Amino acid sequence: MTAELHTPKPSLFTDSDFWRDPYPFYEKLRSIDPVYKGTVLKYPGWYVTGYEEAAAILKDARFKNRIPFPESSAKYENLTHIQHDMLLYKNQSDHKRMRMIIGKEFTAKTAESLRPCIKETVHDLLDQIQNRKTADLVSEFAFPLASLIIAKILGVPKEERYQFRQWTADIIQAIDFTRSRKALVKASDTAGKLTAYFKDLIHKRKVQPREDLISKFIMQEQLSEEEVLAACILLAIAGHETTVNLISSGVLSLVKHPEQLSALKENPSLIEFAVEECLRYDSPTQLTARTASEDCEINGKIIKEGEQVYILLGAANRDPSIFDHPHKLDIERNPNPHLAFGKGAHFCAGASLARIEAQIAILTLLERMPKLRLAASELEYRKLFGFRSLTELPVVLG
Repeated sequence: MTAELHTPKPSLFTDSDFWRDPYPFYEKLRSIDPVYKGTVLKYPGWYVTGYEEAAAILKDARFKNRIPFPESSAKYENLTHIQHDMLLYKNQSDHKRMRMIIGKEFTAKTAESLRPCIKETVHDLLDQIQNRKTADLVSEFAFPLASLIIAKILGVPKEERYQFRQWTADIIQAIDFTRSRKALVKASDTAGKLTAYFKDLIHKRKVQPREDLISKFIMQEQLSEEEVLAACILLAIAGHETTVNLISSGVLSLVKHPEQLSALKENPSLIEFAVEECLRYDSPTQLTARTASEDCEINGKIIKEGEQVYILLGAANRDPSIFDHPHKLDIERNPNPHLAFGKGAHFCAGASLARIEAQIAILTLLERMPKLRLAASELEYRKLFGFRSLTELPVVLG
């Protein structure tokens, strides 16, 4: 007889305790079964909290990426249109073809070449707030940094990048478990604006190419016009959402663990390990989903063809069978095989760029503002089940 878990009802997800700290819920889920069949927020499927099981599914080609938006309503046609050609939702040959083209522009070497630009941008942003007593590190540091960098890479005019924040918030809300019909309608409207914006920018680059990613994509005969458009929209959204979350949550984790913060200040060479630990400890992306393309066995469970599988990355990254003292932040943790960027064919293409941005941002911030501390005891998270995203991070700078 299978043990039952009383998963939180939708009303319970309005409780600040869950949004502030979802990890007790993950622990409860894993204690019953690391591959649990149930329903959360009206979504039935398999909820995977075990590390080994999560890694196995992420590497298994029988588990397909699937489109999260509803496809049946004309109200959401803008959403369904842009998602159809996105790399994120492609599988097998189409995914391999697109991944080779897009991934070529996001190699570790390419990310390293952007270090000078990232450093300059970080210093410019800190120059703007250094004489202030307080600042919000989400809106005044993490977001401007990530959006400026991805805008530069894509070829989006600097003065137009601020639209990304709201566009991204609308689309992210639509793919999350917490979405409402109102959020879906709003996101579809936003998707229409995104489509019109990038179609216009693509047209301009066709007429006058530049040394940017949009121009490079246009020149690729292997990408259709619709795929170029979808790639631009995906990168505009994914290109900064998780990086903003990583930087802001990373700073928060360090400030809340003074001994770890001191260790990093004393030994800045630990920054790479520190960022990896921040990725594990409070993963920017908490959930990714797959659909079984055939009957599959995982840890003795038969997942039937067509069933939904929800991989809780945040839970897997705190699995005590893999990580000693998983709820402890340890910036010297090594090895640290976290799944924050996924695993297998769909491993995050922008991982190297996100890592370097976070390393430079966090280390430079701590060097320039060594007395930085939190300005509020209670912090608010956006009500998203699939992402760890601070609404703001108010700090005292000196």
